[in-house]
Amino acid sequence: MKVLKFGGTSVGSPERIRGVRKIIESQPSDCLVVVSAFQGITDELKQACELACARNDDYKTQLSAITARHRDYSRQLLDKISLKRVNTIMDKIFLDLEGILSGIYLVRELSKHSLDQVLSTGELLSSLIISNMINDCYYIDSRTIIRTDSNFGFANVDFEKTNKLIRQSLPEGKKVILIPGFIASNENNETTTLGRGGSDYTAAIAAAAIDAEVLEIWTDVDGFMTADPKKVDKAYAIESLTYSEAIELSHFGAKVIYTPTLRPVYKKNIPIIVLNTFKPDLKGTLISHKSLNGNKSPIKGISSIDHIDLITLQGTGMVGVTGTSMRLFGALARMNINIILITQASSEYSISFAVIPSDSEHAKDAIANEFRAEIELKKELNILIEKNLSIIAIVGEKMKNTPGISATLFRSLGRNGINVIATAQGSSELNISVVIKNESLKKALNVIHDGFFLSRYKEMYLFVAGTGLVGTSLLKQLKDQAPTLLAEHNLKINLMGVTNTRKMIIDKKCVSLDNYRDALKTSTDKGDIAAFISHMTRLNLRNSVFIDCTANEDVASRYKDILSKYVSVVTANKIACSSEFSYYQMLRNTAAERGVRFIYETTVGAGLPIIKTITDLVVSGDKILKIEAVLSGTMNFIFNELGPDMPLSTAIKKAREKGYSEPDPRVDLSGTDVVRKILILAREAGYPLEKEDVVVEKFLPEDCFKGDLNSFFEKVKNYDEEFEKKRKKLAAKNMKWRFFATLDNGKARVELLTIGSDHPSFNLEGSNNIILLTTTRYKELPMVIKGYGAGAEVTAAGVFADLMRVVNV
Repeated sequence: MKVLKFGGTSVGSPERIRGVRKIIESQPSDCLVVVSAFQGITDELKQACELACARNDDYKTQLSAITARHRDYSRQLLDKISLKRVNTIMDKIFLDLEGILSGIYLVRELSKHSLDQVLSTGELLSSLIISNMINDCYYIDSRTIIRTDSNFGFANVDFEKTNKLIRQSLPEGKKVILIPGFIASNENNETTTLGRGGSDYTAAIAAAAIDAEVLEIWTDVDGFMTADPKKVDKAYAIESLTYSEAIELSHFGAKVIYTPTLRPVYKKNIPIIVLNTFKPDLKGTLISHKSLNGNKSPIKGISSIDHIDLITLQGTGMVGVTGTSMRLFGALARMNINIILITQASSEYSISFAVIPSDSEHAKDAIANEFRAEIELKKELNILIEKNLSIIAIVGEKMKNTPGISATLFRSLGRNGINVIATAQGSSELNISVVIKNESLKKALNVIHDGFFLSRYKEMYLFVAGTGLVGTSLLKQLKDQAPTLLAEHNLKINLMGVTNTRKMIIDKKCVSLDNYRDALKTSTDKGDIAAFISHMTRLNLRNSVFIDCTANEDVASRYKDILSKYVSVVTANKIACSSEFSYYQMLRNTAAERGVRFIYETTVGAGLPIIKTITDLVVSGDKILKIEAVLSGTMNFIFNELGPDMPLSTAIKKAREKGYSEPDPRVDLSGTDVVRKILILAREAGYPLEKEDVVVEKFLPEDCFKGDLNSFFEKVKNYDEEFEKKRKKLAAKNMKWRFFATLDNGKARVELLTIGSDHPSFNLEGSNNIILLTTTRYKELPMVIKGYGAGAEVTAAGVFADLMRVVNV
């Protein structure tokens, strides 16, 4: 025989109850069914008691609503004959209920005994209605078969008497037997209850008594989940758990099943299956002595308790003193305070334990009384209470003897800026628990879920500054590649925010890569980088990346704040890394301290692997002796374009139109852009240069760079003829111009040079860059890196590649 239990959500409406009947009547073998009160009824009954106790006449309104709901359900679910029979019984139940509430109202006292009598009516009414709508259903009042002590509200079961009564009471030949959950009775036949969630316990007690083949818990979720689906979107049903794993997950907040449920069936080795009433075809979660091996992760699931207080007793009065723990926990036990978690320093200087917030002050008083002498007289101990905390527990029997579990846990939390306040692990290695701030709970659960490969894919949360040519190209590439990243690399890209100088948008549910432009246009939020970063950090999302596609100094000045909030930075903006050396060094140090990434490969050479190559050489022990480089794709394009029909001023405009130059091409032509680039490379090579250390030989007079952009182009026209004459002379000698940056013996120069056909840069086409690295190892023949060094598409592709480096840490 099977035992099936249906919770309050499963019987929350007439439609759902019809679904329950369909499940019951489709069972191939005989079954015993346990039902809870209709959804919300237990809470409403308790509220009615509290109103009556407070002499508030609204309890009558509450009672009328409860009565009307059950009458309505009966009319919708029962035929006329059954309805008449049920109404007669309900009349008596409601009359008794009204009498009890009136008594509570008169005496202004709500005893646990009275509360049990009131709360029991929820299960009595639901079981009465449901049993009368199922064909050939035999009804048993569970108060006649489950015997307990008189600990009202949380009665203890007398299993010897209960097992005997259950076996004696079950009739032969009945396909369906139905009993109410949660309720029982004592030796005096007074109604008792088994505690909140006690309907699960009722089902387990019955299953153990009759040696059931299986206990099915029907609820509103697909089974035990890898994490709370309300906090972790990627949580999914666990295929199987051992009893121990299920008990641990239940203890730490997984509310799928009531923890004591497992005890009776555990002893009898009866499997439990947790199933979804609304998706009856799903497999659910099997709980038994042996777990299936389908899960590759060493942990099965993550559970949490949202709100706890951490109480610490600390001081020299504990060191080397025997009996301290016994006194501490004895004092707490006498106050009936439940301890959720315990951790103690090996030095014996402190003991910390977690309790629910409502128990904190009682616990503090109990400790203060027990250790009055040590606290007040000797001043050797003190009590600390930390509030607004949460506990996360990772659970799995495969954790035992598996190295690296704790490392993965703490690394995942640390990289995302989540501080662990306390931790505990039993010698069984079944569970590792950590205490963190409550505000970080959702982020921590998702981080751990991803860290232990419980998620089927990784997620990255992007915040993009700049919607110019590079930013727009990047967002298009992300949109085009997103399906491939998810399908082939298990990576989901989430665009959370976009800002430019005019508007900004940030959306907790993601910004669509398809229509971010329209969303930006219609946004009422003005572009404000400080507000944008503030919104980003408040979202507190794991694996967040700030992408700077601007050339803005204000944006670059905020990198330290961003990195300090455990958000990685990927930038094509050269300003930060070419500003003061101390700021550049601080950014790198901050990223290292916070365990996040600061990647700026595209600041030099767009998508070319220049910075990474130099870094790899230095890290491997090589020394950069000399760098010779054409680092401006803009300048190379301009000088390659010059010709009889392409004067200097026109070539500059063309470079701007194609997106090769900075928005203001004077940044390129003045050498400022190249100075920034050679500074970055010099610093990566180990030379702490400042901008003032770089010698710049401009090829246009200083006067050209004064005034606005229009006047610049007018002034440059005056030099078109001169440059054309010089170009012809160079061409006659088979020579060309190249705008070079050089680092030699720690000294840097930027200048326009003429080179011959034997130079590696002679045939450098279009906007390409070339870098020659002379090192201790590459002394005779320099290493050459060559390729596209400018353009929105290649720069965006380089930023995209940097993003992938963030993922693959």
